[in-house]
Amino acid sequence: MERLQKILQRSGVASRRKAGELILEGKVKVDGIVVLEPGTQVEENQEVTVEDQKLLTEEKVYFALNKPTGYLSTTKDPHKRRTIMDLVDIKQRVYPIGRLDYDTSGLILLTNDGELMNRLIHPRYKLEKEYHVKIKGLLRKESSAKINRGIDLGDFVTAPARIEGVRYDDKRENTYLNITIREGKYHQVRRMFESLGHPVLNLKRYRFGPITLEGIPSGAYRSLKLHEIKQLWHFSSYDTSK
Repeated sequence: MERLQKILQRSGVASRRKAGELILEGKVKVDGIVVLEPGTQVEENQEVTVEDQKLLTEEKVYFALNKPTGYLSTTKDPHKRRTIMDLVDIKQRVYPIGRLDYDTSGLILLTNDGELMNRLIHPRYKLEKEYHVKIKGLLRKESSAKINRGIDLGDFVTAPARIEGVRYDDKRENTYLNITIREGKYHQVRRMFESLGHPVLNLKRYRFGPITLEGIPSGAYRSLKLHEIKQLWHFSSYDTSK
């Protein structure tokens, strides 16, 4: 027996949240009968359909994409704007792990493995995300120390972050740096620096957990290697809340 919502997630049809929505909308049937409870227990020999299409178990796939700016980190957009799916040619229905703003570039993971996806984005596991940033003005040690300790942004206080590789441009007008965070709240990196008077001029995510952008040109993607997938499972199994 397994929960219906988890079956949909594991099959690659949708994320756990979206799977729950499909069920509540009456689009999922078990043995021909509409089921409206996401937690319904389903036996292995029962037939599950989504919008009258029989559920098939997809091969699990895992990709790393280097998203350019000017693309939405979603599978479709009602306004017909460009999305990350315009950059890939993947037969399986995949979903992004770790979305990026329209004006932010860098690493996005794509997979149809719903269980791994939910682990990687769950705040309990706090996977490191490293960003390469260009900010306006010269970042001083006092400001770096504030970020390292955590900043009160009004609606939440950021967890301690790590800043490395600070360097100024030739005209000493702007600062380049690397920042590593363990959260992923909306516009978090931009808001952190803006709160200190340093608007972000360029933002790229270079690393998500153990996976980096190394060797992936802008707009390109590659399959993850087996050892990288194992690393993701390992990192997402470490509960930092304990």
